[in-house]
Amino acid sequence: MGSLSIWHWLIVLAVVLILFGGGGKISKLMGDFGKGLRSFKKGLAEEGEAKDGQAPPASPQINTATQSPPQATTHPAGEGSHTPQTPRA
Repeated sequence: MGSLSIWHWLIVLAVVLILFGGGGKISKLMGDFGKGLRSFKKGLAEEGEAKDGQAPPASPQINTATQSPPQATTHPAGEGSHTPQTPRA
């Protein structure tokens, strides 16, 4: 019990790097990653638009005001899955 294992030293090193390296660098890195994903998706959409000569199809709009929520069905104990099933239309 006198010495620390390699895992202890790795955890201490990670904490020191975060404290002295700055936690802001991690959030900045993740922000840059998000910007990269957005620009990649935008580039794909523009490429598809240029290839087809038209805009990509819009996602269908769902009017939730006129739809009733799905009814959950229950199964007898021990049968089927443990998650509620929604009826299929």
